Amino acid sequence: MKFRERGRAMRLNISEKTFIRRGVAVAAVSLLGVAVAAGTASNAAASKAATVTINVAALIPGSTAAAVTEFNKQVSEFESQNPTIKVNGVQYDWTGPTFAAELAAGTLPDVFTVPFTDGRSLGENGQLANLTTYVKKLPYFKEFNPAVIAEGTDAKGQVIAIPTAAYAQALQYNRQLFSEAGLNPNDPPKTWAQLEADAKLITQKTGMTGYSQMGANDNTAGWILTTIDYALGGRMETGVGTKAKATFDNPEAVQALQMLHTMRWTDNDMGSNFGLSWGTSNQAFAAGQIGMYVNGSDVYTNMVQADNINPSIYGLAPIPLANNKNAGVLGGGTLAAVKPTATPAQIAAAMKWITFFYMEPLVNKQQAIRNAQTLIANKQPVGVPELPVFNQKQYETAQSWIAPYINVPLKQLAPFNDGIFKEQVIPEPEASTQAIYGDLDSVVEAVLTDPNANIPSLLQQANTTGQTSIDAGS
Repeated sequence: MKFRERGRAMRLNISEKTFIRRGVAVAAVSLLGVAVAAGTASNAAASKAATVTINVAALIPGSTAAAVTEFNKQVSEFESQNPTIKVNGVQYDWTGPTFAAELAAGTLPDVFTVPFTDGRSLGENGQLANLTTYVKKLPYFKEFNPAVIAEGTDAKGQVIAIPTAAYAQALQYNRQLFSEAGLNPNDPPKTWAQLEADAKLITQKTGMTGYSQMGANDNTAGWILTTIDYALGGRMETGVGTKAKATFDNPEAVQALQMLHTMRWTDNDMGSNFGLSWGTSNQAFAAGQIGMYVNGSDVYTNMVQADNINPSIYGLAPIPLANNKNAGVLGGGTLAAVKPTATPAQIAAAMKWITFFYMEPLVNKQQAIRNAQTLIANKQPVGVPELPVFNQKQYETAQSWIAPYINVPLKQLAPFNDGIFKEQVIPEPEASTQAIYGDLDSVVEAVLTDPNANIPSLLQQANTTGQTSIDAGS
């Protein structure tokens, strides 16, 4: 698929990996579930209640044998507990084009996942089942992080999807380069002015890139620019649906780009590669070449799996926020939803499955420990920071359950973990999310490659293109 679609799919998959780490503990799937219910047929037959069959999105195609085995165990366990429900696992890998096609054709499974950016619009359009009655009966409903459950709630206050995993944008910083520059690695910057000063010092003292900005023309440049815009109090879009308006040329976006222009052309602390993407930024950071950059709070897992990062250099902090009421942290994540044509019996069964498969690992001690043990056995990180789905008390309780298994450098992540509950989390722009990120890519590229870039003009031009993207629903 084209990266414009892959951009959001990539970040969705990061969040889904987060869930997998906490829930299923393995990645990827194929057609499953057909054979796993054989042992439960007699139980269902013995019951006077009619058997309800639900098709559920499980893991992505390309499953390993271990993934299939683990998922089959999960289904078998669930069906044993619920003998009148039969679960069929189906292939599912969210991308913009494939999801739209399945939605239009009515071929989505009964239970599926979508990114935060799609939940509200689908709910407003009546394309998701209303789960309110079921969700509010959950014993932990009041424990949801308000900023996260809001992503699955429509304008009428109906819960139309359940958050299963979330991330918040954060400041990744290299503790070793901080020390070499004479900075305190336990005191990362709390303001953008301090970030600028620290970046300049890191470059002067170490010769490395003080601060790196993703600049690739693959939606990541626009994504990170939007993140900074939010942190300063701006918005790239207002309204929802047909009333959405592009607001690229807001004052905070101008401020963000002027700051980047200064660091690039005056301070010369942004290195020499201005086309880094999500993956190449992670690689460069893991290699010790970058002092600071912005990315999702859960990216440490990827750097362990793909980039062989030395844990001792890794530091994570909340993204600096301006001192105004609109400043906030861009957040995203994954929602579990049910298709609107599901029968009442299927919706009830789907809610039991969602609770078992997605939520219990977050609220059930036994499940949480089981998942942590599975991760350890597969040499995966345990305890990676995320935007918690539940409130601070529940999050800390769940962390206590898996404390013996946590293998990430918690003290180095303390700035983020201590600060994230105090910050306002703002969802990604809802209308044509990936398209408007792509429309902003060229603006970032121009600022990083042209010393005479006219920032207000660039934003105004991009705003026109962005409104076209929104109107087209791309």
